[in-house]
Amino acid sequence: MTNLAQGLRLRDDFPGVGDWHYLDSAATAQKPQAVIDAIARAYGADYATVHRGVYERSANMTLAYEAARRKVAQFIGAASDAEIIYVRGATEGINLVAHSWAGTQLKAGDRILLSTLEHHSNIVPWQIVAEQVGAQIDVVPLTQDGCIDLDAMAAMITPAHKMVALAHVSNVLGSVLDCRRAADITHGVGAKILIDGCQAVPRLDVDMAALDCDFYVFSAHKLYGPTGIGVLWARQELLEKMPPYQGGGSMIDKVTFEKTSYAPAPTRFEAGTPHITGVVGLSAAIDYVQAIGLDAIHAHECALVAKARSALEDLNSVRLFGPDTSAGILSFEVQGVHPHDVGTILDEGGVAIRAGHHCAQPLMNHLGVEATARASFGLYSDDSDVDALVQGLARVRKIFG
Repeated sequence: MTNLAQGLRLRDDFPGVGDWHYLDSAATAQKPQAVIDAIARAYGADYATVHRGVYERSANMTLAYEAARRKVAQFIGAASDAEIIYVRGATEGINLVAHSWAGTQLKAGDRILLSTLEHHSNIVPWQIVAEQVGAQIDVVPLTQDGCIDLDAMAAMITPAHKMVALAHVSNVLGSVLDCRRAADITHGVGAKILIDGCQAVPRLDVDMAALDCDFYVFSAHKLYGPTGIGVLWARQELLEKMPPYQGGGSMIDKVTFEKTSYAPAPTRFEAGTPHITGVVGLSAAIDYVQAIGLDAIHAHECALVAKARSALEDLNSVRLFGPDTSAGILSFEVQGVHPHDVGTILDEGGVAIRAGHHCAQPLMNHLGVEATARASFGLYSDDSDVDALVQGLARVRKIFG
């Protein structure tokens, strides 16, 4: 049992968990009661619009909304809350950068650099913009244990590359990127780098100054917050030069039929009535994880992954993917059994895993499989979840011989 599990019965904070062995936190994390309560208050006694009302409750909600922006900035080490843009999630954040930065800065003949393990949300937006402007996409290979090969990246990047987009932590393999080295390689040829932090922010301390990236995105629902809200961080000097992603209310300075002028960043990128209660929930989620400590959360999840890997390695019909040091995520294959069948049988025993391509089909092709089974841990996970997973897989092997 890890120190985190010994010190706190965190499972009791999550009404959606109970005795259920929930091992799909990489898809979406369960919500602590503190976040649920904050959202309920925001929809109830505290509810009002932001930025528009002159009445007291609207003013109070606006204060809470902007206080959350400052909290996010502090949480990820941003230089200013003006660098924090609220989006629906990491997917929208990547699309915003692809549209408003790459779509206006790239030209025919320029190149975009991705990696083999990227989520579809960090592939498709770049394909769209590449087709629009006539750019080309190159792909960094992986090391033997499933990490992005930065030596290969350094060898293949050229001044023609203008944008690099990489995952901080793989949603399939749990492999962790050396973001600073990737940024140094990128900046060495004058390119910009976007980091997909969806799987990193719930378990790693991230600091924008230390990482030295240009854009960073994450989704609240993987950080024990609500769905429908996420964050794009970008350097302020880049935001100032980027045109709006959407038009509408809030993002304007002045509108006439002859011409419209736009508000400065971040407001310029937040058209329409925002997800007010989502922002309140995100703020509560940050409070929750900070009270526990990301270092403690990461150590706890690593201990559970290590225990699971050790147990599954003893099963000669199970193939493990990713490095031994994977962060909170373990993908595997039971030979001769489709991952969907594995997931169904595990579910009968109260164990919830993900089975499929995990929105990473190019990575599946690289691994030589159509799909994998994936167990992913959260701060509420404990030894009983690993034991239930191992027992469930014993039943899978017995059923399929």
